[in-house]
Amino acid sequence: MRGPQVRFCERRGGVTRCAYSTGAPEERRDGRGRWSAKRKAAAILRLLRGEDLETLSRELGVTAATLSGWRDQFLDGGEANLRAREADVENEETQRLKSLVADLSMSNELLREKIHRMEAGRPLAWRRSKP
Repeated sequence: MRGPQVRFCERRGGVTRCAYSTGAPEERRDGRGRWSAKRKAAAILRLLRGEDLETLSRELGVTAATLSGWRDQFLDGGEANLRAREADVENEETQRLKSLVADLSMSNELLREKIHRMEAGRPLAWRRSKP
Protein backbone atom coordinates (compact mmCIF):
# COMPACT_ATOMS: atom_id res chain seq x y z
CA MET A 1 0.00 0.00 0.00
CA ARG A 2 1.34 3.41 -0.92
CA GLY A 3 1.46 6.26 1.57
CA PRO A 4 -0.43 9.51 1.10
CA GLN A 5 0.66 11.66 -1.80
CA VAL A 6 2.03 15.09 -1.01
CA ARG A 7 2.00 17.89 -3.52
CA PHE A 8 5.08 20.10 -3.86
CA CYS A 9 4.89 23.27 -5.92
CA GLU A 10 7.67 25.58 -7.00
CA ARG A 11 7.33 28.95 -8.69
CA ARG A 12 10.10 30.27 -10.91
CA GLY A 13 9.84 33.23 -13.25
CA GLY A 14 6.06 33.25 -13.26
CA VAL A 15 5.83 29.52 -13.98
CA THR A 16 4.53 27.17 -11.29
CA ARG A 17 5.63 23.54 -11.37
CA CYS A 18 4.03 20.95 -9.13
CA ALA A 19 5.08 17.41 -8.34
CA TYR A 20 3.71 14.65 -6.18
CA SER A 21 5.73 12.60 -3.77
CA THR A 22 4.81 9.68 -1.56
CA GLY A 23 7.83 10.03 0.75
CA ALA A 24 8.43 12.52 3.49
CA PRO A 25 10.74 15.42 2.59
CA GLU A 26 13.49 13.88 4.75
CA GLU A 27 13.36 10.71 2.67
CA ARG A 28 13.60 12.40 -0.70
CA ARG A 29 16.95 12.38 -2.46
CA ASP A 30 16.50 15.57 -4.48
CA GLY A 31 17.50 17.83 -1.56
CA ARG A 32 14.31 19.85 -1.60
CA GLY A 33 12.20 20.17 1.49
CA ARG A 34 13.14 20.25 5.08
CA TRP A 35 16.28 18.49 6.30
CA SER A 36 16.29 16.94 9.75
CA ALA A 37 19.11 17.83 12.12
CA LYS A 38 20.31 14.21 11.93
CA ARG A 39 20.60 14.32 8.13
CA LYS A 40 22.35 17.68 8.21
CA ALA A 41 24.84 16.38 10.78
CA ALA A 42 25.51 13.28 8.67
CA ALA A 43 26.17 15.44 5.61
CA ILE A 44 28.46 17.79 7.56
CA LEU A 45 30.39 14.87 9.04
CA ARG A 46 30.98 13.53 5.55
CA LEU A 47 32.22 16.97 4.56
CA LEU A 48 34.51 17.22 7.59
CA ARG A 49 35.92 13.75 6.88
CA GLY A 50 37.26 15.07 3.59
CA GLU A 51 34.63 14.50 0.91
CA ASP A 52 34.62 17.13 -1.82
CA LEU A 53 32.13 19.95 -1.25
CA GLU A 54 30.97 20.13 -4.88
CA THR A 55 30.57 16.36 -5.22
CA LEU A 56 28.66 16.09 -1.96
CA SER A 57 26.40 19.02 -2.83
CA ARG A 58 25.52 17.43 -6.18
CA GLU A 59 24.90 14.05 -4.58
CA LEU A 60 22.64 15.49 -1.87
CA GLY A 61 20.93 18.01 -4.15
CA VAL A 62 21.74 21.10 -2.08
CA THR A 63 23.95 24.03 -2.94
CA ALA A 64 27.56 24.24 -1.84
CA ALA A 65 26.68 27.49 -0.05
CA THR A 66 24.00 25.70 1.97
CA LEU A 67 26.44 22.95 2.95
CA SER A 68 29.05 25.55 3.89
CA GLY A 69 26.49 27.39 6.02
CA TRP A 70 25.50 24.18 7.79
CA ARG A 71 29.19 23.37 8.38
CA ASP A 72 29.81 26.82 9.89
CA GLN A 73 26.75 26.50 12.14
CA PHE A 74 27.85 23.03 13.17
CA LEU A 75 31.35 24.21 14.08
CA ASP A 76 30.03 27.32 15.87
CA GLY A 77 27.70 25.11 17.90
CA GLY A 78 30.57 22.84 18.90
CA GLU A 79 32.66 25.82 19.95
CA ALA A 80 29.75 27.23 21.95
CA ASN A 81 29.35 23.91 23.76
CA LEU A 82 33.04 23.94 24.66
CA ARG A 83 32.66 27.44 26.06
CA ALA A 84 29.54 26.37 27.95
CA ARG A 85 31.53 23.67 29.74
CA GLU A 86 34.12 26.26 30.84
CA ALA A 87 31.28 28.41 32.16
CA ASP A 88 29.89 25.37 34.01
CA VAL A 89 33.23 24.85 35.76
CA GLU A 90 33.31 28.52 36.78
CA ASN A 91 29.70 28.28 37.92
CA GLU A 92 30.48 25.21 40.04
CA GLU A 93 33.36 27.06 41.70
CA THR A 94 31.12 30.08 42.37
CA GLN A 95 28.47 27.83 43.92
CA ARG A 96 31.07 26.13 46.11
CA LEU A 97 32.37 29.47 47.35
CA LYS A 98 28.85 30.77 48.01
CA SER A 99 28.13 27.68 50.05
CA LEU A 100 31.33 28.20 52.03
CA VAL A 101 30.41 31.83 52.74
CA ALA A 102 26.93 30.75 53.87
CA ASP A 103 28.41 28.16 56.28
CA LEU A 104 30.84 30.68 57.74
CA SER A 105 28.11 33.30 58.12
CA MET A 106 25.92 30.78 59.97
CA SER A 107 28.83 29.85 62.27
CA ASN A 108 29.52 33.52 63.01
CA GLU A 109 25.87 34.16 63.80
CA LEU A 110 25.74 31.18 66.18
CA LEU A 111 28.95 32.30 67.91
CA ARG A 112 27.59 35.85 68.34
CA GLU A 113 24.42 34.44 69.88
CA LYS A 114 26.45 32.26 72.25
CA ILE A 115 28.62 35.24 73.28
CA HIS A 116 25.53 37.35 73.89
CA ARG A 117 24.00 34.66 76.13
CA MET A 118 27.25 34.23 78.09
CA GLU A 119 27.65 37.97 78.61
CA ALA A 120 24.01 38.40 79.64
CA GLY A 121 24.86 36.75 82.98
CA ARG A 122 27.58 39.32 83.74
CA PRO A 123 26.49 42.80 84.85
CA LEU A 124 29.56 44.69 83.58
CA ALA A 125 30.03 42.82 80.37
CA TRP A 126 30.36 45.51 77.70
CA ARG A 127 31.52 48.45 79.77
CA ARG A 128 34.58 50.36 78.66
CA SER A 129 37.07 51.91 80.99
CA LYS A 130 37.46 55.68 80.95
CA PRO A 131 40.49 57.00 79.08
